[in-house]
This record gives sequence, C-alpha cells and structure tokens, in this order.
Amino acid sequence: MKITRRTLLGTIGATAAASALSSVPGLAADRTIRHYWWGNPERDKRTFAVIDLFQKHHAGIKVSGETIGWKDYWTKMATQTAGGNMADLIQMDYRYLFEYVRRGALKPLDEYVGKSLMVGDFDPGPLSGGVVDGKLYGLNIGSNSQVLVYNTKVFADAGIKADVINWTREDFPAICEKITSFTGGKMKGSDDLSTSVDIMQVWVRQNGREFYDADGKVTATAEDIAGFWEYWAEMRKAGVVAGKDKTVVINPPLGETGIVTGGTAISQFWSNQMVGIQALMKDKVGAAMFPHKKGGAYGQFIKPSMFMSLTRDAKDVDAAIAYMNDWVNDPESTKVLGLERGIPCSPKVRAALKPSLSDTEKDAVAFFDAIQDRVGKLPLPEPKGAGEVYELFTRSASEVVLGNIKPAEAAGRFIQDAQDIVDRAR
Repeated sequence: MKITRRTLLGTIGATAAASALSSVPGLAADRTIRHYWWGNPERDKRTFAVIDLFQKHHAGIKVSGETIGWKDYWTKMATQTAGGNMADLIQMDYRYLFEYVRRGALKPLDEYVGKSLMVGDFDPGPLSGGVVDGKLYGLNIGSNSQVLVYNTKVFADAGIKADVINWTREDFPAICEKITSFTGGKMKGSDDLSTSVDIMQVWVRQNGREFYDADGKVTATAEDIAGFWEYWAEMRKAGVVAGKDKTVVINPPLGETGIVTGGTAISQFWSNQMVGIQALMKDKVGAAMFPHKKGGAYGQFIKPSMFMSLTRDAKDVDAAIAYMNDWVNDPESTKVLGLERGIPCSPKVRAALKPSLSDTEKDAVAFFDAIQDRVGKLPLPEPKGAGEVYELFTRSASEVVLGNIKPAEAAGRFIQDAQDIVDRAR
C-alpha cells in the first residue's frame, strides 16, 4: 500500500502546500527522495506535514512519502531490499537494525556528522543505540519504553487506586477482575497479552535473563515462556481479559485495540503511541508500567523508539541528509512531530517543545521521568533471524490461546525452534 501526501491530506480535508524557494548547495532542481515508514493516521498526518515544510525550505527537492502499517512494513521492506529498490530513507527499528546493517542494506552516517547532520548535543545513550560495529547507521528520532495504557475514567469509576508504576504481577489479575465485575462483563480488565513479544521479553528479564546472550544464544528458558503463557491463561479462564478471537489478531490497527473500542480498560503499546491512542478516544488515558515481579529484576527498558536510516540505494545522499537534519533540528518540523515518535534526543529540542506539549504529551514525559530508576539496561543487539523468531512466538502463542496445545509443551518447542532459527541464520 502506498499513500501519497495528496491522498492523505485529501482524506483529512487539507490541501498540499506549495514549495517555497530556498536552496541546498550542489543539488540540481527537481530531485526526489523517498521516505518510507510504518505509521498510523496521526503519525502519517504529522509526517506529511513535515515533508511539506521541508519542501518549502529546500527548493527543487521533492519528498515522496510511503507509509504502511507495522504488520506489512517488514514484508515490503524485505521485497524492496531483495529487488534493490529501497527508499532513500527508511524508518528502522532497533530489533532489525543490526540485521539490515549486516545485509549491507544501510549506509553509515559518520562522515556527515558535524557537517550536514548536526547531532552534537544529543543525549549520548539514545544516540549510541544506532551504532553497529562502531559506525552510526540509525539516527534516533525518539526514545520510549513499553507502556500499559489504561482508561482513567474506568479506573476511577471502578474505585481502583493502584500505584501503576510499582504494582506487581499479583496486583494485576485482581484489578482486571474488579473492572470486569464493575462493568458487568461488558468491558474486560485488559487485553490478553499472551502474543505480545514485547511483554514476553519484559517477563523474561524480570526472571533475571535476557532473551538472547551476546553470542546470539537463546537464554530464555521453556519455564520462562510457559510461566508467561500460564499467567495469561489463568486470566482467560477467569474471564477478565479479552477473548480468544481478539487475542489472535496480531498487531491490530490502533483503532481496533481493546482500549479504543471499549472492549478492555488496558492495552499494551510503546510510550510514543500514547498520542495516537488519545486522539482516538474521548476518555483520558493514563500510563502504567507492566507489573513487576516481587523481588525480581526490572524488565522494562528505555530504547530508541525508532531510527531514520540511509539506505544503500539512496541516490541523492546530500538531499537525504538535509532531510534527516531537519527532522531532528528544525524548530518548525520538530514542533509538528512533537512526541508522537518518542522523546527527542536533543535537550534543545525538548526545551523548545515544552510550552507547546499537549496534556497527553506531558503525561508521556511524566511517565518517562517516573520510570527512569525502575528500568533495566537496553538489551543486547539481537542476532540475525530474530524477526523470524518473534513471528514464531506469535504463532505459538496463538496456538496456546486457541487451546490447541498446552503452554508447557508449546514453550519447549518454541525455545528449541527459536535456537534452530538463529543457528540457521548465522
């Protein structure tokens, strides 16, 4: 699916802005660069607005925007990579960065840093997340963490006064039961997160392990995975989380998630998605951590929410770098982007944005501040084949949810098959 700026802005009742005249030295007129990202209506609207700003600031450079949902993004990316037709600039996830670098699909950015790509004031941690083998391949365009987004009105009406930053695995089922009972079963307490790779990783880290070690070996155990699936199975049995038909729909659009449709009071996202969720809801949303394991390690972590990367197929590299630089430094562009893709890495940008933040964006920043001393370190880079492993996880989890296999048996198979996938991909 390809959505042009004309198509999107027509949908939202706006018109495409005309390009004003300015110049980028050394570039011929009427050149085009392609930008490809995974999105949602709110993200797409902001991105196309930034594209219009860039074209106003830089005469003769056109940006072709291509957007698609996360579910189909990586399939299309793989096809374009194999066909030598990658967009000049792509949105890249930490999970796949190392894999695409080692495929030779991305170009390093180091030679442009301090010249046409100005990142000297960036926070060092988030910036270093885009480094592979000593070179910068990913420009961090926002940092975030896992979040459980909840309906604050439902919580208040049901009399729930939980400490959602410090609550535990034991607290969570009881709160889900209270919400389900209060609504007479019309609303369940939470989505069933059995199929969530992100939450599974948090669970494993709470048990004191990373999913992979530095050599790419799967160090999560069958007991970790079985325990995770059994935790959610107990809540399914009690009828306090979403039903099977909703759970086996992987990565649904934001508008079809439980909290937005009113089917549940809690859904799982990344903190940068709070803006998009709130835009779809009347009730105010709040931000919670995934419940902690008593006496366990901290499972959540702060990571680059996404990168912008330069591909090996980029033709107009100077134009592409100018576009990247505007994304993280231009005051007009950064104001339009806000926090929808995460917390900006530049202190100057954060300070400039502060007066214009919406209530939801302020809540996202407050959540980010609240979790700083309750998160673990960024996980190690994932090995080649990790994407296939996580697809296997969602399929295996779905079979458990549907009752086709017991959690313990499915977990044993999954761990063995996951290691086989990684070993094959070396």
